[in-house]
Amino acid sequence: MNKTVLIIGGGLGGLFTGALLAKAGWRPVVLEKNRTLGGGLQTFVRAGEQFETGMHILGGLREGGCIRRICDFVGITDKMRIAAADADCMDSITYLAPRLTYRIPEGRDAFAAYFGDLFPAEREHLRDYVDALYRLADEVDMFYLRRSDALRPHCEEFLVPADAFIARYIADERLRDVLAYMNPMYGGVKGHTPAYIHALINVLYIDGQSRFVGGSLQMAEALRDVIEAAGGRVVCGAEVSAIAVEEHAVKYVQTLDGTRYDRADAYVSTLHPAELVRLTSPEAFKKSYRTRLATLPNTYSAFTAYYIVRPQSVPYLNHTAYYQDDYGLVWEHGAYDPATWPRGFMFMTPADQPQQQWARKVIVNAIMPFSAVERWADTLTGRRGSEYEAWKAQRLESITARMERLFPNFRAAIEHAYTSSPLTIRDYYHTPQGALYGVRKDCDDIMRTQIPIFTKVRNLFLGGQSINLHGICGAPLTAIQTAEAVSGERLLEQM
Repeated sequence: MNKTVLIIGGGLGGLFTGALLAKAGWRPVVLEKNRTLGGGLQTFVRAGEQFETGMHILGGLREGGCIRRICDFVGITDKMRIAAADADCMDSITYLAPRLTYRIPEGRDAFAAYFGDLFPAEREHLRDYVDALYRLADEVDMFYLRRSDALRPHCEEFLVPADAFIARYIADERLRDVLAYMNPMYGGVKGHTPAYIHALINVLYIDGQSRFVGGSLQMAEALRDVIEAAGGRVVCGAEVSAIAVEEHAVKYVQTLDGTRYDRADAYVSTLHPAELVRLTSPEAFKKSYRTRLATLPNTYSAFTAYYIVRPQSVPYLNHTAYYQDDYGLVWEHGAYDPATWPRGFMFMTPADQPQQQWARKVIVNAIMPFSAVERWADTLTGRRGSEYEAWKAQRLESITARMERLFPNFRAAIEHAYTSSPLTIRDYYHTPQGALYGVRKDCDDIMRTQIPIFTKVRNLFLGGQSINLHGICGAPLTAIQTAEAVSGERLLEQM
């Protein structure tokens, strides 16, 4: 076909869209604002050690999984080093007040049986709950790479708030709390997050978790190679400053250095919708559409601590770990009180080799609303001032103190520690208020947060994590829909 598509955003969504269009015969040009491609797949190096910025946990990459099938289709599976998390403990959750740790196995039956043994009065209810998770997931055809039947209605539970959905099946309040432990993975908000989001994320990881060995950038680089092999390009350090629209079509895209890209047959934006509004000329969209995109609700942000620890001092965990001060806090991640923060977080020890006994790095991801850093909103990276640096040091100490309680002598094991805040996420990914997962789906106003891939600008299409679902699952699945919209090819049947 030899047609060219310009894709704005070199993150997970943009790179998968580019690779899929490359397989369909198009020549993609991907513009990435940062010097390193990948978005959440980016890695950075401190004191000789490589850290992942966002993509720590992988679902759907086991044999037959939806993301594995997409990776097989574009030809990148054998270009990555990926290892399975422990089958008998895919996740652990520690509640500090009662000093109790749950070690959750993978697999639908094992998941239900494990909690059934711990909460025998809920055994039958747990089976019903897990069945309901899979029933909701099955209603999302794209999750299983099936062509969607638009006429099939969703069941009543599909848009029930996730917390209410759990409560329908589970009476024990402690168990309700534990079953919502993946909230930090999807920005769960009590009374607002739809049950189907809760179900999709849980099913994705219950079916088996994986992790990168040697960093997440390898996926971004493998996708770039697919794009370049088709004659396309991935241009880093190319921040888009304007999207010019005339007569309901994109005429050109301009970057900060003045370069114009005006010879594309189609354009794709994987940016946050509010960022798209900021970059397009006023005549591109009706005022009502612009207002809608600019005022969409966003997920919360995060503060992250990155530790380099002394050799043979901290055990390597081949699973993701979660921490809570006590029960009853899992739906309160978006609240911020400096005196008690963090009351919960997620932490992991990245894999540098397939089998290892000791960790060299620890990453702790603690949810934080943008309001915590609002006073520095108008500052720039590296120029936020001593007050901000002191604030970060205090937040790091709060995390370190809790890690010390989880791992005695953790403080003595630290060689180096680094941090990032919601401002970092905002500035690197250009998401409003550092929204970790883009637009927040709200069961009270679901139509407002459903954004079509097609736009009124006839050659402009949308993709990325804000369109359907975020992360390692959502961005690639949306990329299929975007690539099909651009090319007219039925790629789904080829996977």
